[in-house]
Amino acid sequence: MAKPTFYITTPIYYPSAKLHIGHAYTTVAGDAIARYKRLKGFDVRYLTGTDEHGQKIQEKAKEAGVTPQAFVDDVVKDIKVLWDRLEISYDDYIRTTEDRHKKVVEHVFETLLKNDDIYLGEYEGWYSVPDETYYTESQLVDGKSPDSGHPVELVREECYFFRLSKYADRLIEYFESHPDFILPESRKTEMINNFLKPGLQDLAVSRTTFDWGVKVPSNPKHVVYVWVDALTNYISSLGYGSENDELFKRYWPADVHLVGKEIVRFHTIIWPALLMALDLPLPKQVFAHGWLLMKDGKMSKSKGNVVDPIPLIDRYGLDSVRYYLLREVPFGADGTFTPEAFVDRLNFDLANDLGNLLNRTVAMIKKYFDGKVPAYAGNVTAFDADLLNMVKETTEKTEAAMEHMEFSVALTNIWQLVSRANKYIDETQPWVLVKDETKREELASVMTHLAGVLRHVAIMIQPFMTRAPKEMFRQLGLEGADMSWEALESFAAFDNAVVTDGTPIFPRRDVKEEVDAIQEMMRQASKARTEEAEAEVTADEEDEDVRPEITIDVFDQVEFRVGQIIEADKIKKAKKLLKLQVDLGKETRQIVSGIAEWYAPEDLVGKKVIVVANLKPVKLRGELSQGMILAADRDGKLELATVSENMPNGAIVK
Repeated sequence: MAKPTFYITTPIYYPSAKLHIGHAYTTVAGDAIARYKRLKGFDVRYLTGTDEHGQKIQEKAKEAGVTPQAFVDDVVKDIKVLWDRLEISYDDYIRTTEDRHKKVVEHVFETLLKNDDIYLGEYEGWYSVPDETYYTESQLVDGKSPDSGHPVELVREECYFFRLSKYADRLIEYFESHPDFILPESRKTEMINNFLKPGLQDLAVSRTTFDWGVKVPSNPKHVVYVWVDALTNYISSLGYGSENDELFKRYWPADVHLVGKEIVRFHTIIWPALLMALDLPLPKQVFAHGWLLMKDGKMSKSKGNVVDPIPLIDRYGLDSVRYYLLREVPFGADGTFTPEAFVDRLNFDLANDLGNLLNRTVAMIKKYFDGKVPAYAGNVTAFDADLLNMVKETTEKTEAAMEHMEFSVALTNIWQLVSRANKYIDETQPWVLVKDETKREELASVMTHLAGVLRHVAIMIQPFMTRAPKEMFRQLGLEGADMSWEALESFAAFDNAVVTDGTPIFPRRDVKEEVDAIQEMMRQASKARTEEAEAEVTADEEDEDVRPEITIDVFDQVEFRVGQIIEADKIKKAKKLLKLQVDLGKETRQIVSGIAEWYAPEDLVGKKVIVVANLKPVKLRGELSQGMILAADRDGKLELATVSENMPNGAIVK
């Protein structure tokens, strides 16, 4: 009988720079589910890959002095090294620059064009280069991208549109009739209330201002818009629309798309609408997890708080890193990485609890039974039945948690069993039993139950860890034995196994020494990325404060005040930015503004300007900016908006 199939995907990552531990978080989670389903006997297909087209890639390649293809090839090499180091068991790696993908994108676009789901028009609106996304005026938040907060630019060009508005009602109906389509539940509520109920607008799906992408076959001056290009990877990798679509017939629809919460809208609105237009089944589920954050917010090279997983693996081993990622944060919620929490998990969960249980058990079996695991004789001591019941309950709870991608819950359940087994040693006191020959049967039962628990734990942690389960089996004398999930149906299948000494699978570490070591890793990773960032004067950093437009619905919330520039300085390695000290009457604020191309610092001192005074402070090029100065733009030339010298500093502008 054919195995049931299970198709799981990660987002395809954007290769504009090296990946960090936040990207590893998603991919390790997908790997855990893929490994679990394989253990359960499923025919699994696990897909990951890279989204390699778009204006941002073309610009970065130009800055680096290489072709876009050479640029992405180099980054993809590093990504695959990271996945290898994390032992990600992906079955396919899709690159959007591959011919197999391009052909499917061309087929999809022309099919939708033929069916009048795509039409030619002209677009005028707001576009974010880093997000590769168009926005309407009403979608902007404080004049910026609602997804990332990046600046947007006004674009006007001929482009093709997808009739997204046509599918709004069908999407709402689908969401309501398929309650598990979007998880967690809060993401579905957000999509319905923020996007579907207000009404969808048709989506611009091509560009003509750059050429790094898949060309529209019937009109090659147009490049297919990156999200249509990128989202199609989930079916192009299966050969949809090709001469060999066997994999598509076998695995589609996907069982789950794993995505970060920042791209849930594209996967739950645009992608399903495209599939509806193609008359294809929708994926069974989109799971939008939270972010792995640092104490000072989301990881980014501009903040200098990036964690590179490879040094962690080198120092602490792969299993420690994988365990931390999946145990520390409830999957779906945001979580925070700290060196202290990482070392605590390593010391308490891995070294003290699991490592110690294995070491003690192997040592006692060697000492009391010459290394041979005693035959299982059922429940003998007063504590055996309770331990065995917990083994059964833990297996059931772990399965239920894994089916809902509750990784931290699954691992918590398993570690409760580990803790119970450690307590069982204290309850049965084998060091006392060994002194009484009449208690030999009880002693044997204790050893067998401990070995049985460890065998169960080793099987159940296989989705999460790749090295420790095999080493546990080896030390228990079970090397080469069945480690499938079905093997959990028997408790103590040892068949005269002989235990073997081994080094501690998780040695205990000095907390201060390891916290210092991790912080140094972070400093080194941040230094490398900061140097890279400073070498590239990126548009999103430079232009952060030169676009003062806001949406009309928040206009009445904006506070304009008169300010006087009392000091102006250049910012090192930021050719468009100036650092200004502005007197607002009762206080002086520092404001970073992208006006260096039009004003010398000495020309600004004394000028009376208009300041957006209640704008949330941000850091630009490492400098705090506490507001925004208004300026007019005409034919690419900026001129500050000024007021009369008679106006006092701090006066409200109405």
